[in-house]
Amino acid sequence: MTDLVDRARGALMAQPFSMLLGTELMHVGPDELTLRLLVRDDLKQQHGFVHGGVISYLADNALTFAGALALGPRVVTGEYKINYLRPALSGTLMARARVVHAGRQQATCQCSVFVMEDGGERLVALAQGTVSRMGDANGETVHSPV
Repeated sequence: MTDLVDRARGALMAQPFSMLLGTELMHVGPDELTLRLLVRDDLKQQHGFVHGGVISYLADNALTFAGALALGPRVVTGEYKINYLRPALSGTLMARARVVHAGRQQATCQCSVFVMEDGGERLVALAQGTVSRMGDANGETVHSPV
Protein backbone atom coordinates (compact mmCIF):
# COMPACT_ATOMS: atom_id res chain seq x y z
CA MET A 1 0.00 0.00 0.00
CA THR A 2 2.92 2.36 0.68
CA ASP A 3 3.99 2.17 -2.96
CA LEU A 4 0.45 3.06 -4.07
CA VAL A 5 0.34 6.06 -1.74
CA ASP A 6 3.76 7.23 -2.96
CA ARG A 7 2.68 6.95 -6.61
CA ALA A 8 -0.60 8.78 -5.95
CA ARG A 9 1.21 11.54 -4.06
CA GLY A 10 3.75 11.80 -6.89
CA ALA A 11 0.97 12.08 -9.48
CA LEU A 12 -0.68 14.87 -7.50
CA MET A 13 2.62 16.72 -7.14
CA ALA A 14 3.13 16.46 -10.92
CA GLN A 15 -0.04 18.52 -11.49
CA PRO A 16 0.93 22.22 -11.53
CA PHE A 17 -2.69 23.35 -11.02
CA SER A 18 -3.13 21.12 -7.97
CA MET A 19 0.10 22.46 -6.50
CA LEU A 20 -1.01 26.04 -7.21
CA LEU A 21 -4.21 25.43 -5.23
CA GLY A 22 -2.42 23.53 -2.46
CA THR A 23 -4.29 20.23 -2.80
CA GLU A 24 -3.09 17.43 -0.53
CA LEU A 25 -3.57 13.66 -0.65
CA MET A 26 -4.93 12.56 2.72
CA HIS A 27 -5.90 8.91 2.29
CA VAL A 28 -5.55 6.14 -0.27
CA GLY A 29 -7.29 2.78 0.05
CA PRO A 30 -7.77 -0.10 -2.41
CA ASP A 31 -10.73 1.62 -4.11
CA GLU A 32 -11.05 5.02 -2.44
CA LEU A 33 -9.11 8.16 -1.64
CA THR A 34 -9.43 11.56 -0.03
CA LEU A 35 -8.08 14.90 -1.24
CA ARG A 36 -7.91 18.02 0.95
CA LEU A 37 -7.89 21.71 0.10
CA LEU A 38 -7.78 24.54 2.62
CA VAL A 39 -10.31 27.30 1.91
CA ARG A 40 -8.68 30.68 1.22
CA ASP A 41 -10.16 34.05 0.28
CA ASP A 42 -8.66 33.85 -3.22
CA LEU A 43 -10.74 30.71 -3.89
CA LYS A 44 -14.05 32.49 -3.26
CA GLN A 45 -16.57 34.20 -5.50
CA GLN A 46 -18.22 37.60 -4.98
CA HIS A 47 -20.72 36.35 -2.36
CA GLY A 48 -17.99 34.90 -0.13
CA PHE A 49 -18.64 31.28 -1.09
CA VAL A 50 -15.92 28.94 -2.35
CA HIS A 51 -16.17 29.20 -6.13
CA GLY A 52 -18.05 26.31 -7.73
CA GLY A 53 -15.13 25.78 -10.10
CA VAL A 54 -12.85 25.04 -7.14
CA ILE A 55 -15.27 22.47 -5.73
CA SER A 56 -15.74 21.01 -9.22
CA TYR A 57 -11.97 20.77 -9.74
CA LEU A 58 -11.57 18.94 -6.43
CA ALA A 59 -14.37 16.47 -7.22
CA ASP A 60 -13.04 15.87 -10.76
CA ASN A 61 -9.52 15.25 -9.52
CA ALA A 62 -10.69 12.89 -6.77
CA LEU A 63 -12.87 10.97 -9.25
CA THR A 64 -9.94 10.55 -11.63
CA PHE A 65 -7.58 9.46 -8.87
CA ALA A 66 -10.15 6.89 -7.70
CA GLY A 67 -10.49 5.62 -11.28
CA ALA A 68 -6.72 5.21 -11.46
CA LEU A 69 -6.87 2.85 -8.50
CA ALA A 70 -8.91 0.47 -10.66
CA LEU A 71 -7.51 1.16 -14.14
CA GLY A 72 -3.89 2.18 -13.65
CA PRO A 73 -2.22 5.58 -13.75
CA ARG A 74 -2.90 6.54 -17.39
CA VAL A 75 -6.50 7.71 -17.07
CA VAL A 76 -8.62 10.75 -17.88
CA THR A 77 -12.08 11.89 -16.91
CA GLY A 78 -14.55 10.99 -19.66
CA GLU A 79 -17.44 12.86 -18.06
CA TYR A 80 -18.84 13.84 -14.69
CA LYS A 81 -21.85 15.47 -13.14
CA ILE A 82 -21.84 17.53 -9.97
CA ASN A 83 -24.62 18.64 -7.66
CA TYR A 84 -23.90 21.61 -5.42
CA LEU A 85 -25.86 21.16 -2.20
CA ARG A 86 -24.80 24.12 -0.07
CA PRO A 87 -22.06 26.74 -0.09
CA ALA A 88 -18.71 26.40 1.63
CA LEU A 89 -17.52 29.57 3.36
CA SER A 90 -14.41 28.64 5.33
CA GLY A 91 -12.55 25.67 6.73
CA THR A 92 -11.17 22.75 4.75
CA LEU A 93 -12.66 20.98 1.74
CA MET A 94 -12.40 17.19 1.74
CA ALA A 95 -13.19 15.21 -1.42
CA ARG A 96 -13.79 11.51 -0.76
CA ALA A 97 -14.02 9.45 -3.93
CA ARG A 98 -14.55 5.75 -4.48
CA VAL A 99 -14.83 3.30 -7.34
CA VAL A 100 -18.41 2.08 -7.81
CA HIS A 101 -17.74 -0.22 -10.76
CA ALA A 102 -14.70 -0.90 -12.92
CA GLY A 103 -14.34 -2.69 -16.21
CA ARG A 104 -11.24 -3.08 -18.37
CA GLN A 105 -11.43 0.37 -19.98
CA GLN A 106 -13.66 2.48 -17.75
CA ALA A 107 -14.55 2.99 -14.12
CA THR A 108 -17.60 4.69 -12.64
CA CYS A 109 -16.71 6.65 -9.54
CA GLN A 110 -18.54 8.77 -6.98
CA CYS A 111 -17.27 11.66 -4.89
CA SER A 112 -18.64 13.49 -1.87
CA VAL A 113 -17.17 16.91 -1.11
CA PHE A 114 -17.40 18.07 2.49
CA VAL A 115 -16.37 21.24 4.26
CA MET A 116 -14.78 20.73 7.65
CA GLU A 117 -15.21 23.65 10.04
CA ASP A 118 -15.93 24.28 13.70
CA GLY A 119 -15.29 20.64 14.57
CA GLY A 120 -17.91 19.24 12.18
CA GLU A 121 -18.35 18.40 8.54
CA ARG A 122 -21.08 19.37 6.09
CA LEU A 123 -21.73 17.85 2.68
CA VAL A 124 -21.44 20.57 0.02
CA ALA A 125 -21.43 18.62 -3.27
CA LEU A 126 -21.90 15.18 -4.81
CA ALA A 127 -20.33 14.09 -8.09
CA GLN A 128 -20.32 10.99 -10.24
CA GLY A 129 -18.23 10.36 -13.30
CA THR A 130 -16.66 7.99 -15.77
CA VAL A 131 -12.90 7.61 -15.85
CA SER A 132 -11.34 6.09 -18.97
CA ARG A 133 -8.06 4.34 -19.53
CA MET A 134 -5.87 6.27 -21.97
CA GLY A 135 -4.40 4.70 -25.07
CA ASP A 136 -0.86 5.14 -26.39
CA ALA A 137 0.00 7.36 -29.38
CA ASN A 138 -1.41 4.71 -31.76
CA GLY A 139 -4.72 4.50 -29.91
CA GLU A 140 -3.82 1.18 -28.33
CA THR A 141 -4.80 0.70 -24.72
CA VAL A 142 -1.91 0.91 -22.30
CA HIS A 143 -2.07 -1.78 -19.62
CA SER A 144 0.04 -0.68 -16.71
CA PRO A 145 -0.31 -1.20 -12.96
CA VAL A 146 -1.44 1.61 -10.65
